[in-house]
Amino acid sequence: MKIVVESLLGGAGRASGGVAVIDVFRAFTMAAVVLAKGATRIIMVGSVHEALSLRDRGIVQACMGEVGGVAPPGFDFGNSPFEVATRDFSGMAVAQRTSAGTQGIVTARGAEALYAASLVTATATARALRGCGAAQITLVAMGHEGVERTDEDELCALHLRNLLEGRNGDPDAVRRAILAGGEAARFLDPTSGHGHPRDLDIALDVDRYDFAVRVSLEDGRPVARMERPA
Repeated sequence: MKIVVESLLGGAGRASGGVAVIDVFRAFTMAAVVLAKGATRIIMVGSVHEALSLRDRGIVQACMGEVGGVAPPGFDFGNSPFEVATRDFSGMAVAQRTSAGTQGIVTARGAEALYAASLVTATATARALRGCGAAQITLVAMGHEGVERTDEDELCALHLRNLLEGRNGDPDAVRRAILAGGEAARFLDPTSGHGHPRDLDIALDVDRYDFAVRVSLEDGRPVARMERPA
């Protein structure tokens, strides 16, 4: 099995085989939280208009995500895992639009098997990728808005590579390295508008969940569901 580590939107466009698109802060941490809270599916889209249209037509019951880090007008939720962690999404379908993660998902057209990855689902995602049958695994660290690399996504990719190659990895070292970086500091600055400080706690809770977030095309749209790998 060949493992390739890529970055940003260009990397998502080049990705092939079994693909994990990584967005730790915060899109795919949030996706995992919402699925754990009972959502049946998350339709991942590239635009605010598409998300709102899906809700208007009754295809989804809520919209979540961000533009420039802030919830767009009309969205039910922003991009805060802490915000949704106490909500009940049982039986709901949700549309998600973000500036990095969901853009990577809609760009990764060459994937044989596609996963939305973050640290909270790391081990389950690695197990799912190992079991997907692809000759190549591509790990895509999406970074800031898909155009600038960030520590948390690059380190998550390296952690996944360690797991895929049969090593245990070092979750504590990954956490410490991310906490030392500039992106983590923004969560602790009350003037940054970057999100709730507790978002950081959730996003760095490695293996919080025992499922992967599998994305499949349904009616031409990428739809994420919970997958518990064997």
